[in-house]
Amino acid sequence: MDEDLATSTDAGFAGLGLRPELLRALSDLGYEEPTPIQREAITPLVAGHDLVGQAATGTGKTAAFALPLLQSLPTGGTDGPAALVLVPTRELAEQVSQAVHRYGRDLNVRVLPVYGGQPISRQLQVLRRGVDVVVGTPGRILDHIERDTLRLDGIRTVVLDEADEMLDMGFAEDIEAILAGTPAERQTVLFSATMPPRIDAIARRHLREPLRIRMGRDTAAADALPSVRQSTYLVARAHKTAALGRVLDVEMPGAAIVFCRTREEVEEVTESLNGRGYRAEALHGGLSQDQRDRVMGRLRGGSTELLVATDVAARGLDVEQLTHVINFTVPSAPEAYVHRIGRVGRAGRTGAAITLAEPREQRLLKAIERLTGQRIVVEKLPTVTDLRARRLELVRTTVQEAMAADDLDRFRSVLDSLIEEADLEQVALAGLKLLHEANGGDVDEPEIPSAMPLRDREPRRNEARGPAGGGPGPDRYGDKRWARNRGAVTRVFVGLGRRAGLRPQDLVGAIAGEAGLPARDVGAIQITDRFALVEVPEAEADRVIRALSHSTIRGRRPTVRRDRPNR
Repeated sequence: MDEDLATSTDAGFAGLGLRPELLRALSDLGYEEPTPIQREAITPLVAGHDLVGQAATGTGKTAAFALPLLQSLPTGGTDGPAALVLVPTRELAEQVSQAVHRYGRDLNVRVLPVYGGQPISRQLQVLRRGVDVVVGTPGRILDHIERDTLRLDGIRTVVLDEADEMLDMGFAEDIEAILAGTPAERQTVLFSATMPPRIDAIARRHLREPLRIRMGRDTAAADALPSVRQSTYLVARAHKTAALGRVLDVEMPGAAIVFCRTREEVEEVTESLNGRGYRAEALHGGLSQDQRDRVMGRLRGGSTELLVATDVAARGLDVEQLTHVINFTVPSAPEAYVHRIGRVGRAGRTGAAITLAEPREQRLLKAIERLTGQRIVVEKLPTVTDLRARRLELVRTTVQEAMAADDLDRFRSVLDSLIEEADLEQVALAGLKLLHEANGGDVDEPEIPSAMPLRDREPRRNEARGPAGGGPGPDRYGDKRWARNRGAVTRVFVGLGRRAGLRPQDLVGAIAGEAGLPARDVGAIQITDRFALVEVPEAEADRVIRALSHSTIRGRRPTVRRDRPNR
């Protein structure tokens, strides 16, 4: 599921001038409403304008450029690629490539992700057969250009996605070289989470009278934010469904809305919750009005306890019984978060807003915090032990409430007969055991792995960054401040040097792209004629060595190992 594309009605996308094949693909995928960046960007891009967009990850920018890009592809295919998308990492290359493939499936679009760490022979085979869209990291794209295996003369559209991240990773020279090889009459699109002067300089040099879009704050929505308990759990995507069940088991909401991004996701989550024993109902744009009314009637009547819904289907809902809003996925726009959690905490009532976020979505959570001016507390996912304790607490609370009832005398004869055979404590414990088992009993399920939070990838601009950020290169070698901030560090030997054309940005880009280590965590770099040394955190050293050992840098696969102490 494309995390960048929020739900939308078919009418919403149809009004943006997209061709029928794209609208059909969006409808089949269950998307129901364009995000703000999509509404602002798609129409001018379809019209052929250049565009600079300031938007963070998760706001829908992938679809904002991918749909117009597909719209402009020539019919009947081309000899070489017609569109080129530059991204900072292999993970993003794969995500964008998958999104382009899904949206363009009825157009038979041929898309190829290109990045280091993948056998170049496979990429060469696909390029020889012909592709329409190439999505790749600057280093590997430039490698293909230098090999004369990637032709740019037929490029109609170039997209720079997460441009600030690419510059932070040292790809500025590569980007300039790639753009210089594309036709001057191309359409150029630039998206960036931040707009430092160097991004603006690229826009001035390479874009023609671009339209500028910035996704700003919805201050009115932020001011209307209710006073509710806001928290988030960091969960890997593969474990989100299990995590949702665990959170619901511990929270035990009276009634809750679980927000999902697409119809397909709504159906999957609803089926999972019902399988766990909850009474859950789906609510999305694919239901008729009569079906929606019946679902809402059951929720208000108490026969349904969980409503699993898309944003568009849940608009305007005011259910007095709601105690929780749970975001199964982080909302695509910060404003959507405000509108979602506004369903609870009304008229002085208490409520909770819980978000299940993947580690890479923390930047979007920070954007929500900036909009609302309130902190979203990152909490540890409940363990099996926590759930067992919660169920025992439920037993205690249930018994306390029963003790306050005035109709207990009718059970006295049963108690009297039981205490003739056993003492009162044993009778009470047996009763508690039966009640506990009726509430689900002992938990026998695996622990959900913890997702480690990512470090903030946006360094302070006055922090020494070494070659990746334009600061000093070898001068940072032995920088005690950097080492103190990162803990223990290790020097990694890379068997390529100046004779192979190796540059600091090549190393930073390879480490960030292949090993997933943020560029700011790459330490001092020293390049000699025949080899290079680079500092990385000790805890990440083995992962970096494994990743680089299977990667191609400057067209070669280098020897990579820990540096020998006597070097």
